[in-house]
Amino acid sequence: MLLTAVAAVAQQTPATRIRGTVEKVDGQAVTIKTSNGEVKTTLADKVDVFAFAKASYSDIKQGTFIAVGAMPQPDESQKAIQVTIFPESMRGRGEGHRPWDRPGSTMTNATVDNVITNVDGQVATVKYKGGEKKIVITPEASIRTYATSDKAEIKPGTALSAFATKTPEGNLEITRVTLGRDGIVP
Repeated sequence: MLLTAVAAVAQQTPATRIRGTVEKVDGQAVTIKTSNGEVKTTLADKVDVFAFAKASYSDIKQGTFIAVGAMPQPDESQKAIQVTIFPESMRGRGEGHRPWDRPGSTMTNATVDNVITNVDGQVATVKYKGGEKKIVITPEASIRTYATSDKAEIKPGTALSAFATKTPEGNLEITRVTLGRDGIVP
């Protein structure tokens, strides 16, 4: 009974996001340099590995599922910092609108309803369960898409964003990692 309770608590442990650059890889052990110092982790046996590749505004079309990290504007629109285009297999992941991990920013995961190009940039209206947002995408916004990847791409110097959970022993174990390609920082 005690083992069942411990397993239930372990399954409820929230994931910790780790952003940084890979310093060292030794088998399943990965050391990551973050803005707060060095973090020692291990890769889960069934870790999900993705990569971000550069994309452009022309890749954002009606019906595309995207994630937009943005800053709220006085007119209630969202000025995009970064736009991530999801593959169809990831449609619906994290759908909704909520605070993001940068001070004062938001994250909106939604389906593009329509796209307009104007003098100042592009505007996309996105819809999610329970709402919609107007997203202003200027040339300064980073636009990227998911690409296939695997553990072999996790090597020193690679920028990453990872989700890790604590094992019963108290170690951080990475269950999902997204790597940056072509200078993209996840």
